[in-house]
Amino acid sequence: MRVAADVSPLELADYQRAVRLLLRHPLITPSFPDRSALPLVRRWAAQLRADLPEVLGYRLLTTADTVRLLRVHDRLDATMPALTRTDRPFNRRRYAYLMLTLAALGRSGTQISLSELADAVAADASRIDGLGMDTERKPDRDAFVDAVAWLERRGALALADGSASAWVNDPDRAEALYDIDREIVGVVYRPSRVLQHVASITALLDTGQGLAQGQATMRRAAARKARRLVLEQPVVYYEQVDESLHGQLRSPSLAEDLERLTGLSVERRAEGVAIIDTSGRLSDVRFPGGGTIAQSALLLAARIATHCGPGNRRNPPPLLPAPTEAERLAEAAARIDAALPRANVLTELAQHDGFEGAPPRESAYPFLADTWLRRTMRDLVGRYGAAFGAVWRTDPDRLLGEAVALLAKLRLVAVVEGGVLALPLLARYRGVTAEVKRRTEQTTLFEDVK
Repeated sequence: MRVAADVSPLELADYQRAVRLLLRHPLITPSFPDRSALPLVRRWAAQLRADLPEVLGYRLLTTADTVRLLRVHDRLDATMPALTRTDRPFNRRRYAYLMLTLAALGRSGTQISLSELADAVAADASRIDGLGMDTERKPDRDAFVDAVAWLERRGALALADGSASAWVNDPDRAEALYDIDREIVGVVYRPSRVLQHVASITALLDTGQGLAQGQATMRRAAARKARRLVLEQPVVYYEQVDESLHGQLRSPSLAEDLERLTGLSVERRAEGVAIIDTSGRLSDVRFPGGGTIAQSALLLAARIATHCGPGNRRNPPPLLPAPTEAERLAEAAARIDAALPRANVLTELAQHDGFEGAPPRESAYPFLADTWLRRTMRDLVGRYGAAFGAVWRTDPDRLLGEAVALLAKLRLVAVVEGGVLALPLLARYRGVTAEVKRRTEQTTLFEDVK
């Protein structure tokens, strides 16, 4: 099957824009992410329903006012969290309040006051060990309103009167009234399995295990998984994935299908394969990018690449193996499973769908110790600090933590105990140079002019 078979060459760019929009925002409503999104995606709904299941194994659900992409998840991914009103990642409490808010809205009518919704969520939270919600405490009110604001931005709630911010600061005097869009509430959360039947987070992932399948079916499933890996990760390293996928990752049809689907270029090197999105049309993070964290991460990446390059033969860093995908999944699943409630799990129906597969070949990568990273970041702050924000200049260790987290998110480094491993894609930034642009001094209105 040819991707976008019924799309004319003149309309292909418009179709690809709809694909990128849907992949970046799996839930699209009349107001989210903007008012032009829903008409664009609905225009191509028929072609999307044909292409997305065949290429990626995804399903597309459409209603009168929503488009919902049901993705297949092969791995646990913490790189795209829900964000608060101040663009900070949700913590566990906020996620819990978000789920309880959705449950309360599902039992409500067409309108609800913020205090009434808060009382319903607090009642449910009080029955969960270690959670709770006290509307007398401002931190709890802040966390709850962050969940409400997340739903409001997507159109599940619409403010009819009052102010949520005022209620957070003074719940005795302020109030807010919301209209409920029950259609959007119903499609926001669509788990692939009944959660009471799940004993491990891995049960929500596609592990490729199940009923016996024919050779052709298994080959198509492996091809879809390979495309998903390339599409959803900054880079896929051959050495860190199951060997059964290597042939699919190297297949010319993978690059052809993804390039025609998304309009982006697929780059294949000896170590792996990646989609190159220099314009930021699909990626949620642009790199290189603006801001102190992105700039310091780029400078740090250049230093690491130089230190690990062929020019450093006198004191090369030691080589250590990087964690495989299976090892990372097992570690993340163990952390999440440790917090799962056991009281309501139907153990007779529960399954533990572990991630299994042939172990990949082991490769070693340059290891940079924490002491080297701290020393390097302090040197970068000393050289280029004039271009950094003042809060970061005084706390280079915190800046290092944020920069390393960004590099790890982009799969440029792998964080291990005691330091990081430099991954092959990092070599792309070898030789990066920087020029500090100092701020121009300006005369103030109260300064004497001579």
